[in-house]
Amino acid sequence: MSLHIHLQSLRTPSRVLLENLTLEVPAGAVHTVMGPSGSGKSSLLAAVCGTLDGGLQFDGRITLNGLRIDTLPTPARRVGLLLQDDLLFAHMTVRENLLFAVPPGPKAQRHAHVVQALINTEMQDFGDADPATLSGGQRARVALARALLAQPQALLLDEPFSKLDMRLRERMRALVFGAIAQRGIAALLVTHDSADIADPRQCTHV
Repeated sequence: MSLHIHLQSLRTPSRVLLENLTLEVPAGAVHTVMGPSGSGKSSLLAAVCGTLDGGLQFDGRITLNGLRIDTLPTPARRVGLLLQDDLLFAHMTVRENLLFAVPPGPKAQRHAHVVQALINTEMQDFGDADPATLSGGQRARVALARALLAQPQALLLDEPFSKLDMRLRERMRALVFGAIAQRGIAALLVTHDSADIADPRQCTHV
């Protein structure tokens, strides 16, 4: 599930944010993008998942597994997003948050996927919990489980570890990178922290 990005330019009405950028992200790899604030890192992720602000213009081509996706609507791109803010639904339990992401199918099968996701993230005792009662680390794990349950073919990570303390940050890195490798997902990570780089060979500075 490789992700290929060929960006000729990404611009606002007044200035160019990025230009002449080519990235190839193999299946199971995490490609890191680093750079100062305002350099266009998060806008690059928005271009990939199809959520660019109306004032930004993307000129280029993005393919996922050989299929061009930059011309597709966001839901059809099969691209997941994990942010520093977990964005859990406050009116839903943890289990309901996860079930929301599971693709349509037999009810028993969908619930089984949720149970397994809770086990994988060590959250099996919190299925009925209100997200507001969880710690920051627990919420981060639920957000990761929800992102993976949607069965994305590519995963975009925008500073997902920045609000976690050092010890939890290391555990979450291992959990996220392990899931990406195991599932063969092509991942693009935006970060300011060099410790987040999974593979120095897969790193671009903008």
